[in-house]
Amino acid sequence: MRDVNPVIVAHGTRNPHGVNMIAEIAAAVSERIGTTRTAFVDVLGPTPAEVLSDLADDRPAVVVPAFLASGYHVRQDLPGYVAESGRPGTIVTRALGPDPVIAAVLRLRLIEAGWEPGDAVVLAAAGSSDASARGQVHLAARQLESLIGGRVEVGFIATAEPTVPQAISRARRRLRRGGKLVVASYLLAPGLFHSRLFSMDVGAVAEPLGADPRICDLIVTRMRAAVSPYRRPAAVTWR
Repeated sequence: MRDVNPVIVAHGTRNPHGVNMIAEIAAAVSERIGTTRTAFVDVLGPTPAEVLSDLADDRPAVVVPAFLASGYHVRQDLPGYVAESGRPGTIVTRALGPDPVIAAVLRLRLIEAGWEPGDAVVLAAAGSSDASARGQVHLAARQLESLIGGRVEVGFIATAEPTVPQAISRARRRLRRGGKLVVASYLLAPGLFHSRLFSMDVGAVAEPLGADPRICDLIVTRMRAAVSPYRRPAAVTWR
């Protein structure tokens, strides 16, 4: 990784706790592989184009989209920013999720929130107009199911259906006597979407994934796979 410039691209939020959490993730990744910069596609800066343009040397950039599904920001916004930067050789890895590592961290967050076997679970994701991205969230739910047992309903906080309230209604119909309903937050960091979940009529809302060491390791894994001479064509290079 000494031959590349690592960059993490996140969505962006006005929530200072969310901004700090992304900074914690970048700092942890930097400890593993060297200075890692951060960019945002929405809400605040710097943008990926600005970060890529400001790189001080000619080493190629390797960019990890820190998104949990490959929706509009990954498929449209990020390539536009890379093109705008005019930096040749930039490598963009696959998105962070879905991944079994993320499912393991989701399970931990559920346990921290008080989930117990037999409780009903809703996986709450931001939402996307991209059908493929929505399918990836459903895959994430299946991965979580394999770790906790029982059905995990998917609900979207914005843009798509089923909505979180609709998913909660479905999960409630299967709720066992004495059990509770817990929302798993399929979000990287706290922000507007996570705050909306606390208005829901549920037993508990789990925290976002955050700066868990396994999330930081997964980012490094994405980068290493993208620069490996044996990499698959999933990583895209801009010439």
